[in-house]
Amino acid sequence: MKDNLIKGIRMTVVLLVLFTVIYPLSVWAVAQMAPNNGKGEVVSYKQTKGYANIGQKFTKEEYFWGRPSVVDYNAAGSGASNKGASNEEYLAVVQGRIDTFLLKNPSVKKSEIPVDLVTASGSGLDPNISVASAKIQIARIQKARNIDP
Repeated sequence: MKDNLIKGIRMTVVLLVLFTVIYPLSVWAVAQMAPNNGKGEVVSYKQTKGYANIGQKFTKEEYFWGRPSVVDYNAAGSGASNKGASNEEYLAVVQGRIDTFLLKNPSVKKSEIPVDLVTASGSGLDPNISVASAKIQIARIQKARNIDP
């Protein structure tokens, strides 16, 4: 029993050093070779606007609206709601998003709304929208900015 206890303690110490010191330092060292020292690709125009691979909440009518986020685009706490398509609470949230979208885009029919405009991504940080999502918002943006589509 004494041998097993010593082996267990030794293994615990080795893994503790490996996973709390060596691995984090290795990841940090590799990140230093990446652009911007691994701090992400900053998007700025006159001021810092955010990061290229993290979605942002746009609610003004002159911008393309992205995918909804359960975590309000907080990169420190990415995650999904984990509610299934049959969950009544989830369906109510999606219906609310549909109603808001239809209110701001009166020329669009409910059946035309792409699913990525009313359902959140798995991480809650998705910065991309589909081509269909962009096309369906053109009329609203064109009207808000008073420009040609």
